[in-house]
Amino acid sequence: MNTVRIKDKTFRVSIPEAEIRKRISVVADRLNKDMADKKPLFLAVLNGSFVFAADLMRMITIPCEISFVKLASYQGTTSTGKVTEVIGINEDLTGRHIVIVEDIVDTGLTMKRMVETLGTRNPASVHICTLLVKPEKLQVDLNIEYAAMEIPNDFIVGYGLDYDQEGRNLKDIYTVVAD
Repeated sequence: MNTVRIKDKTFRVSIPEAEIRKRISVVADRLNKDMADKKPLFLAVLNGSFVFAADLMRMITIPCEISFVKLASYQGTTSTGKVTEVIGINEDLTGRHIVIVEDIVDTGLTMKRMVETLGTRNPASVHICTLLVKPEKLQVDLNIEYAAMEIPNDFIVGYGLDYDQEGRNLKDIYTVVAD
């Protein structure tokens, strides 16, 4: 499927599944090396990161844990700029090495809020791991140590990312095509 139609928009394949998995493998290798003696806690941000988090975790070979949080900042195709914590963190983070697992960082507002929230829980360290980053859209300064890919400021869907909750199940990443 080179193009798909979701609601009122047409999308075309921009990053095939094989390329996504190759890039995740590179990130996983770095995490395995950098976190080898730290037993990190991966905190996957729902809903979008669940596919990335699952594939990443299958490539992590060191002792680790995973948990999930839910933050919301999107409505339709644009960020609302307001972040609302929907599901909180139940684990004790004191002295833990935290790796936030996110599907995409664009404005950085969600990630900034997440890092600030985690910082109040006394972790040993907090690291950002994202499948995708839009460097030209960043509005805040973030240390994104583990980014699988940088992409332009296009609206995308697939591989866990959605358009109004649809399209998460697509195995490739698709970019919106002007209608």
